[in-house]
Amino acid sequence: MTTPTPIGFIDTNSCDLAAFKALIDQTLSKADVPLADDIQKNIPIYDMNRLRPMLQGDARRMLMQEWAQVMMHGAGVIALRAAYPDTAVLDEASLVYNAIIAAEKAASGGGADHFAAAGANDRVWNSLQKLCEHAPEICLRYFANTAIDAVCEAWLGPYYQMTAQVNLVHPGGAAQQAHRDYHLGFQTEETCAHYPAHVHALSPLLTLQGGIAHCDMPLESGPTKLLPYSQAYLPGYAAWRRDDFREVFEARHVQLPLAKGDVVFFNPALFHAAGANKTADIHRMVNLLQVSSAFGRAMETVDRRAMCKLTYPHAVAAQKAGRLSAAELRAAIAAIGEGYAFPTNLDTDPPKGGLAPRSQQAAFAQALEAGVSPQDFAAQLDQMAARQQA
Repeated sequence: MTTPTPIGFIDTNSCDLAAFKALIDQTLSKADVPLADDIQKNIPIYDMNRLRPMLQGDARRMLMQEWAQVMMHGAGVIALRAAYPDTAVLDEASLVYNAIIAAEKAASGGGADHFAAAGANDRVWNSLQKLCEHAPEICLRYFANTAIDAVCEAWLGPYYQMTAQVNLVHPGGAAQQAHRDYHLGFQTEETCAHYPAHVHALSPLLTLQGGIAHCDMPLESGPTKLLPYSQAYLPGYAAWRRDDFREVFEARHVQLPLAKGDVVFFNPALFHAAGANKTADIHRMVNLLQVSSAFGRAMETVDRRAMCKLTYPHAVAAQKAGRLSAAELRAAIAAIGEGYAFPTNLDTDPPKGGLAPRSQQAAFAQALEAGVSPQDFAAQLDQMAARQQA
């Protein structure tokens, strides 16, 4: 019998280091992953040169079920050897990405990073669309990958939404801090504490994290640091921010050397971090895949920017006259404005000063507090929309 998901709320005081250590003390056995070719450091490794024929027939679901089982209840991470049997397309894409990086650095200094110090790496936000715009034929061949497709469907089901971001870590580039990923991993500690426990359990099921190795990555080049089984710790979205949990991560994490064409996928709740590049000559390029469930969409298209513009003057008047309490205004803003900062264009709307850009709801509340005029607030909304879509 499975343990039911707790009902209530989670914050940093909800975290139990001993319980966390008990989870990560588990060992993956071959019986758990019968289709894997090897297990290294608790990570099952699948040789796609051998398994690729399984992706074409009825056996595909057997492989998908095993992958989903590993990411949900097992180690939380899988490695696909030779996911790209011909790596020429990766070299072609790398040339395009390097050209984009050079152009963006010349224009604006390059993209910031969520969890690494500025200057430690180069980023290409929305590398999916940019590759398509610069080299559509290369993009087509790049994503015509049946192994990647099968993993995405194994975790998220059909009709998933692909996004990607290139991370290029140069020699001497520092490591990231341990973290969890999108959705709740990109929220502040205070915001996470407002989400009930069952949403903490739901968040990892809405996305999938992957990484395509664009070059050979020996351990000294800093492949991703991973903590198998850590995805199973429910309060992990609060725990990864605590120093004691980060110390355990640094002491217990594992790294897997990768070859060009290998791909790693993991549950986004797995504690992980990009490693430090200690080489003198390897520029470690990974295309990070952030894949989203088809269900992460609303039923109707709503022009919330127009709604905010229309209601803001009335909110100002109601606040001044005391006709609506602060709690009532918060409720109205929650129904009218967009409260989520994503999706956005991270080139023009970067997460400055935090993990996510400002949302419409935050702008609405801040404008009310600051006494911003309706005209100026409308201009703010237009500027936000322009940054998100540029």
